[in-house]
Parts: sequence; C-alpha cells; structure tokens
Amino acid sequence: GDVDINAGNDANTNIIAGGNQNLGDVNIDAENDANTNIIAGGNQNLDNVNIDAENDVNSNIIAGENQNLGDVDINAGNDANTNIIAGGNQNLDNVNIDAENDVNSNIIAGGNQNLGDVDIDAGNDANRNIIAGGNQNIDNVDINAGNDVIDIQNEGINSNINLGNISEIPNNNSTINPPINQGNTPNNNITNSTPTNTATATAPTTDNLISTTTPSNNNQTKNTATAEEQTESSINNITETQKILNIIDTVNTTPLTVATGSDQVVTILEQNRVQEYSDYFGEDFNEKLVNTKNVRDILTDIANQTGKESAVVYINAYKDQLQIILFTKDGQPILKTIPTANRDKLKLAATDLMVEITNPRKRRSTSYLAPAQKLYQLLIAPIAEDLEAANIETILFSMDTGFRLLPLAVLHDGEQFLIEKYSISSIPSISLMDSRYRSIKNAELLGMGASEFTEQNPLPAVPVELETISKKLWQGNMFLNEKFTRKNLINERQNYPYPIIHLATHAEFRGGDISKSYIQLWDEKLRLNEVRELGWNSPEVELLVLSACQTAVGSREAELGFAGFAVATGVKSVLASLWLVSDEGTLGLMTEFYSHLANVEIKAEALRQTQLAMFRGEVRIENGALRGTGSRGGVSLPPDLANMKNKNFAHPYYWAGFTMVGSPW
Repeated sequence: GDVDINAGNDANTNIIAGGNQNLGDVNIDAENDANTNIIAGGNQNLDNVNIDAENDVNSNIIAGENQNLGDVDINAGNDANTNIIAGGNQNLDNVNIDAENDVNSNIIAGGNQNLGDVDIDAGNDANRNIIAGGNQNIDNVDINAGNDVIDIQNEGINSNINLGNISEIPNNNSTINPPINQGNTPNNNITNSTPTNTATATAPTTDNLISTTTPSNNNQTKNTATAEEQTESSINNITETQKILNIIDTVNTTPLTVATGSDQVVTILEQNRVQEYSDYFGEDFNEKLVNTKNVRDILTDIANQTGKESAVVYINAYKDQLQIILFTKDGQPILKTIPTANRDKLKLAATDLMVEITNPRKRRSTSYLAPAQKLYQLLIAPIAEDLEAANIETILFSMDTGFRLLPLAVLHDGEQFLIEKYSISSIPSISLMDSRYRSIKNAELLGMGASEFTEQNPLPAVPVELETISKKLWQGNMFLNEKFTRKNLINERQNYPYPIIHLATHAEFRGGDISKSYIQLWDEKLRLNEVRELGWNSPEVELLVLSACQTAVGSREAELGFAGFAVATGVKSVLASLWLVSDEGTLGLMTEFYSHLANVEIKAEALRQTQLAMFRGEVRIENGALRGTGSRGGVSLPPDLANMKNKNFAHPYYWAGFTMVGSPW
C-alpha cells in the first residue's frame, strides 16, 4: 500500500525487500533531513515517490533487477542527493528535483532505460548522470543551476539513444563533463551517503546506499518489519547479480597475446585504431596504415630534425589487466602487462582525477594529487625506466576507448608532474597522424572569434585574446564577432595559406553522430562533418587552436571526435581543451603559449612550457593586468574582468585540460 511519513525533525526511512517489492505511493515530509532507502533485491514496482525536506534529501531507490516507477518528486531546502538505480530495465514516468543548494542525481539502468521528463533545478551546482547499459529513451531534460552543470550522458557503445529536448542553463560557470565510472562491483558494507556542500559527479557505488539509524525523540524512522534481517540477504542478492553499476562495456575483451618484442604488437594496434576511426568518420583510412619500419623511420627523422627523442605509448585496458606498449626508434616494442590493474580500476582513478580537478570548491587544494599519483603508477611507472633509458623527451599517447580524454599532463610521480619531464600529445594512432616536420616560427596566423552569442555564454576576453595574439605576440590578421563567418573563414584561407588558425569561440564535442559536434561561428554552427569542406588540408594547416572548447567526457563518440579532430579536419596539430576554462584563465594560457611558440622546435614543447609557467604561478592577474613570463609586459584586461582581484592559475583546472591533439611536432 501507500507509505506516508511526517517528521518534526529528521525522517529516516528504510524499506527493504530481499526479493521483489510492490508499493503504492511513498510520501515523506521532514522539517529537517529526509534520508530514504527503498531497496529491492529483485524487481521493484512503485507508484509515485514524493519527498519534501527543509534541509537535505538523501534518497536511494534501488532494484537489483527491473524497476518500474511513477513520478519522482523531490524538494530540498539544501542539498538533494538522489540515486535511482536498476540492475535490469528501468521505466520511470517523470523526475523532478528542486534544491536550494546542490543537486547530485544518478539515474542508472543496467539494461534498457525509458524516462519521461527530467527536470532539475539547483540553486548552486547540478550534477546529473543518466546512464543505460542498453537502449536509452528520454523525453525531455531541463537543467537549471546557479553555478556549474556537470552532465554525463550514456556512453552509448552499443546503445540506441533517443532524446527529446535537452536544456542546460548554468547561470555562472559552464558545463563540465567528467568521465563515467562504469564498472564498480557492489560491496557488502553499505552505509548511507552523508550530504556535503561539495559537488560529486562519480556514479554511485553501493557502498553508499543503505542506512539503519536509531531515531531520536524528534525523529521518525520506519523500517519494514524484518528490515534488519532482510538487509544482509538483500545486499547479497544485489552483489550476486552484479548489475547495479555493471554497465555494458564491450570494447577490448581480448588482450594482446603477441610475445614481447614482436613488431606484430604495433601492427595489430594500428589496424584496430584505424578501423575504429574509419567507422566513426565514415571514411576508409586503411590506406594510411604504416608498418613498424615506417614508424621507426618517422621517429628517427624527427629526432634528426628537432633534436628531440620521441616515443609512442599505446594504452589498452581490459577487464582483467592493463597493457602498455612502448615504441621507440630503436629496438623492438616493449609490452608491459599489469595484472593487478584493469579497466574498472583505471576508470575509477580517472573519474576521481577529473572530479577533483574540475570541482570549483577545490581550486585552492591539492586533492587531485592522490588520483594523479595513482594513475601515474598505473600508466607511467611500468615504463618509466625504459623512457629514461631511451632519453625520451616527447610522448605520443594512443589511448584506449574511455581514456582518450584523460588530462595526462597532471599525472604525478610523487615529486613532479608528467609535464615537468615530457612534452605530450594525444594521437588516434601513428598511422592517422601527419608525421612530417615543418617549423612554424615565421608562419602567419589567422585569428577569428566571437565574444557575444545569442544562445551561449559570452566570452568577454576574446577581443583582447585575438588582439594580443595576432598583433603583439605573433603576426597575423583577426576577425571578430560579425566578421567571424564561414564565408570569411574560407575566403581568407584561399587568399593566403595561413599555417596557423586560432579560433576563440565555443566548440563542443558531443556524443552521437559526428554532426552533433561543432564549432560556433558568429551566425551558425560549423559541424564537425563539414570542417573538411573548408580545405584546411590543401595546403595543410600546421596548427589549429580552439581556445574555448569542451568535450562530453563519457561518450565514446565525443572521445573519437576530440582525439580524431586532426584527422577529421585535415590539419596537422590541434590545441584544444577538455573542459571550458574561465575566460581569464584561457586568456592567460593562450597568451603564454604564443610567447613560447616562437622559441621552441615543436608545438607540444610550447604547450609544456606554458603549463609549467602556469602551475608555478608565473601567469597571474596582478593589479588589473594579466602578466606572464618574459618581457612582453602586462595585458590589460577587458572591462568585464578589469576589477578582478589578484590571482594565479597554478591549479590544474586552468592548464591540465589543454591538450595537443595529433602531431606534437
């Protein structure tokens, strides 16, 4: 039947069934906190759930198998933390969550997922994860937040995703999309999650799902008659099904078994990578395949021309092990297998790192160091001695699906960041990269961008960014706002083959079809599948800079779009960001980057020097001006930022997301 609870203070409710669970409406009203656990080890059928609390709402509605719910309405005077999880299929009518402070919502299905409208309104941060292992059908999603929107959509590896309208409106900061933690097996020690004012974006583990509390005089607690006895069997049931967060992960099920030292290792990896990108972009790239002899020749030629030793590192993550393949110009490929690490462990560490870096409340902390050091031990430590022995200075990473958007620069060995030792680039594969070297020290630049938009947040620092880069730090021409059109972009490149194109505008790499990713022009969106029509490969653009882009981390398609952007556009190298950095932070990084670009042999080294200057506090706002290294003097801030207090950009949020995609040279 129905469950109705009213409490003058806290309302702590545990309704637990080891097997199937059938309830009518659940209505909970609390003057303070409302902590609610409605859990079934089997199927779960509920009518409507209404929870209203003057303070925090912590609600967990969990089914080990299929889940059928009516409307879920949650109102919180402070935070609203909501987990609606099904191990099997999930059918929900509408979900409405309203909180004066943060909203952290996870709606997860191990099988198919069918949702009505999802409406989220947060006074501060809104963090939403809607994930399905199978097909996903959602009517409309509307998110309003006073601060950050952290939004994770289904990875969609083998899924059909049908979405209605999606509206995300952060009033202050911009959307951040951290990666999905997809593979946690539930544990038997379960305690209720404690609400804090810190936003979290990790998909929940069942470590934080059930609480059995003793009521105070003013608290009202309702447990099913045998809740204490049923809890253990219910948890065991969920654990045995391994469905709660076991979202389907179909990639890389078979590790490489080729013996260490065989050239076949690289050949197999290159074939796999090339086919993956061919499928996504709808173009046959197999004619680009190179053999290991060609790779050695490429690395040797680059070393001779630049004086820099380079290596290619392939990362492959499997369910039972991690494989790292190191390829240098000398000797055979080195294959390292780490049986103590696996795909799930790597994803958990990657999730932790992204959340710690992008959390706006942790800009003054070093909380990112723990996951950064863990990832270093997993990915770099096994080959550290080999890199040292080969005198490597530049690493080209070809990452596995799910990890192509990892901010590699911030990995930490306990004493220093990876970027303190190596310049880095992210490549789809060596075959899909233009490996020719050409110095750009005297190249001209075409700078275009917009500071005002009709449907997106303004970028007030863009006019200063373009003016400083194209007139003071480099040589080139600039086109701002209404002059930033597709026609001008095509005409200017036809009139003069600019080797460098700098676009200071919104760009987004999204999940789904390639056409959903875009670069925002003044009056239209330039879709990713249209960029090749601009002719940037004839003659080839040496460097494309996107100074204000963001990527839907957690989406395989968005990953492919970002990591394969150089392939898609026909340009040699792309400098882009994983998340949208603040306007002043972007201005600081871009001006510093161009001040180094003319003084180094390779582009990735200019980015490395820039990132080093930022985390050392050498790029800063001081007395109303932006200051960096060298003798270029200060850059006057635009009016919207002129009154900003003194600050530096040492935290990795400001610099670790910027990545050289494609050739580092």
